This record gives sequence, C-alpha cells and structure tokens, in this order.
Amino acid sequence: MEQRITLITLGASDLARAKAFYEALGWRGQEVQATVFFQAGGLALVLWDREELARDCGVEPGPVGGSGGIVLAHNVRSETEVDELLAAVRRAGGTITKPAAVNALGFYSSAFMDPDGHCWEVAYNPGFPLAADGSVTLPDFGGAEH
Repeated sequence: MEQRITLITLGASDLARAKAFYEALGWRGQEVQATVFFQAGGLALVLWDREELARDCGVEPGPVGGSGGIVLAHNVRSETEVDELLAAVRRAGGTITKPAAVNALGFYSSAFMDPDGHCWEVAYNPGFPLAADGSVTLPDFGGAEH
C-alpha cells in the first residue's frame, strides 16, 4: 500500500445540513447522487449518508457525537486564523469542544465538532509550516522511531 490518502468520507445524518455547515466555512463542493465531494488540497473530503457509509463498509453505524477514534486536522498560518475559524464554526452550527489555547506541546490549538459529531483540530503550529497551497511537510523529527 502506498503511503497516501486519497479520500476521507464522513457519514452525515442529514446531508443537506452537513453540506451547509462546510459551505458556511467557505468550502465549495459538488453534489453527485446524494454524495458531496470537496477538493481539499491533494485529497478529497466526501459527505455521504451515515447509514449508507456504514453499510458500504460492512459495519453497523455508530452513534452520532463522541469520539470515533479519529480527528481531522486543519493547520493555519496564525493564531488569529485559529480564532477566526472558530468564530465561523460557531456561526455555522458547529460545537467548540476545546477552547483555543497554547497546548502542552507549545502550539496554539483548539477542537470542534461538526453537526454530525466529527472531530476537527484547528492549529497554528510554526513547527509545521504551510506551503502557499496549504500543504504541510512534516519536519525531520531527528531521533524519532521509524
């Protein structure tokens, strides 16, 4: 398996509401056959009916809200951008689950949930600089285990 991700699909209990939430944050997508596709840099974020997504994966749908064991992250270029995004999340109907603050690792971050309970981290981490296109290249962590 090549070390890359091409699509991230989020299960939505109300597709129109989910689409409206992400559009309120400035995302623009295409709806095709009850599925919404957003180009997100070099990958795509997809919204699809929660029950259909579970069935397609051969599992039972889990409850809405709480931690599903995965967090999506959105890094920005300044602390001000973190605060501005959180204001947009509130206006769009998301829930701030962790107020913005300097965390134990020394960078400014926060967390929120979209209306379907999907967790997002938003962070300004100068150690993970963003290219002009918004892509991140991980730094060399030195003695980190492989």
